[in-house]
Order: sequence, then C-alpha cells, then structure tokens
Amino acid sequence: MSADALFRAANLFALAGWVLLVFLPRWRWTTTLVLSGGFSLVLSAVYLVLVVLFFGSAEGNFSSLDGVHRLFHEPYVLLAGWVHYLAFDLFVGSWEVRDSWRRGVPHLLVIPCLGLTFMFGPVGLLAYSGLSWFWRGRGLNADD
Repeated sequence: MSADALFRAANLFALAGWVLLVFLPRWRWTTTLVLSGGFSLVLSAVYLVLVVLFFGSAEGNFSSLDGVHRLFHEPYVLLAGWVHYLAFDLFVGSWEVRDSWRRGVPHLLVIPCLGLTFMFGPVGLLAYSGLSWFWRGRGLNADD
C-alpha cells in the first residue's frame, strides 16, 4: 500500500475516534473502542510496523534538526511520524473525556479542548488543563 493510501486510511480511522469522542462519548462502542485506548493502540501498532520496516533504511537521525529533516524526507518515515501524532493526540483526547467525567466537567465545555487537541495536540491539553483547574477552583466539583 502506498504511503498516501496509508496516510488517508490512518486519518479516517483517527477521525472516526474523534467523532465518537465529541458526539457520542458515553456510547458503549465509544467506551469500548476509543476511551479504552483501543483506537490509539491500533494506530500504535501501525506506527510500530512502519518503524520496523522503514526507519533502518532512512537517512538521518534525532541528534540534530538537520538529521530529523533528513530522516523525515523518506515518505514512510514521515508517515510513521504522523501516525505517532494521531495515536498520541487521540489518547490525550480520550484521557480528557475520562478525566472530565471524573471531575464533573460538562462535555460541552470539553469539546473545544478536544478540537484543539485534535488540531494542535499540546495546545488542547493545555486548554483542558486550564478548564479543569478553573472548574475545580470555582468549587464546581465536590469530588476534588
């Protein structure tokens, strides 16, 4: 399968997980497949296969920015890096939803954080952390 076709398939798979997190977070299948970390594990397995098959033949390394640039010049290694982001960002989004349930943060307030996590990873985590801190600081959650 071409790197482009795998890229599209991985994106669609991750997008399905994000749609479930946003629109059907308490649905049994969302809990079973996404909130459990299952979707992220599938993406992690794809990442592992890509790393095993292509990292050894790629030029470059992680010791300098130029080395990383040369490493990610290989399309399948670049794809591996992208799948790495997809897996981790979806895992973080799943954690945000589970944590919001534990803290009693309304899902409607979490959705913008999920959008930011989907698009900008760490920015979404920072936004959710701020929301969670604000929610606790206002005394809106008796469990903390």
